Amino acid sequence: MLGAGLVVLALTCLVSIAVGARAIPLDQVLRSFVDPGGVPADVLAIVRGLRLPRTGLGLLAGAAIGLAGALMQGLTRNPLADPGLLGVSAGAALGIVIAVALLGISSLYGYIWFALAGALLASAVVYLLGGVGRDGATPVKLALAGVGVTLLLGSLTSAIVLSNPVALDRYRFWTAGSLAGQDTGALLRVAPFILAGIVLALGAAPALNSLALGDDVARALGHRVGLVRLTGAAAVILLAAAAVAVTGPIVFVGLVVPHVVRLITGPDYRWLLPYTLVLSPVLLLAADILGRVLVRPSEMQVGVVVAFVGAPFFVALTRQRRIAEL
Repeated sequence: MLGAGLVVLALTCLVSIAVGARAIPLDQVLRSFVDPGGVPADVLAIVRGLRLPRTGLGLLAGAAIGLAGALMQGLTRNPLADPGLLGVSAGAALGIVIAVALLGISSLYGYIWFALAGALLASAVVYLLGGVGRDGATPVKLALAGVGVTLLLGSLTSAIVLSNPVALDRYRFWTAGSLAGQDTGALLRVAPFILAGIVLALGAAPALNSLALGDDVARALGHRVGLVRLTGAAAVILLAAAAVAVTGPIVFVGLVVPHVVRLITGPDYRWLLPYTLVLSPVLLLAADILGRVLVRPSEMQVGVVVAFVGAPFFVALTRQRRIAEL
């Protein structure tokens, strides 16, 4: 089934390159890579210059956001957790508005580093605050610290954007969540962070299985709970911060996909994380394709499409848990 998921992902990538304001036949898409001399110049420019980087970004960002969500749910033992719990989106937003409003930076290549730095710094502060005390970074303390830091950074962001129209325009575009307008340079900037996060995440899978049984059981099985949470938090920070810095805060991918994957794999993180790594880009790219088709020749932001899909799932999940608790 994992192999079937990889096939579906490959087909989704091909459709993402072929579909848009101008439909391109799949044979021309394939020839653009194997025999570019036999493809019209305008088609080659669209495929290689626009849609290939966009699809690559969807592949990386989808994998990063989905994997970060699965890790957050395992680390906090909270099935409703997502990467925003560590203040990633709030930190990236503040970094962008500081770069635009206070430093006059308007290009992606300039403010992407501020967004990444803000996300990393906010997440580090959340983890440090959540780790205060003898018990260390417990799930409840991490959640409370994340909420507090997110509210604080959100207030600072609002204060800046309301006093600067340029920052407000840039912030509104970024916060909608989009894969459009990026090139290969953006992929190269975030790829090392995402790849490092994937390695850390997959390496933490066996320990997450023990952690799901409780901290005492995990310690009895020989795991250092504090180190496990620190490694998992580092992976979440790298994955979510890099993706959010480029695409904006795309919600629900990190919530929906891990729960769908659990229906296939069960709770074993050694399988849950690889499946999530494969299926999360499928959801994000499919939403991006749908956004391009629904309002053609214009397009709908992928963050809006994913929200339409994820919101009913979130409501159903919370109702199911409430019934189970009753």
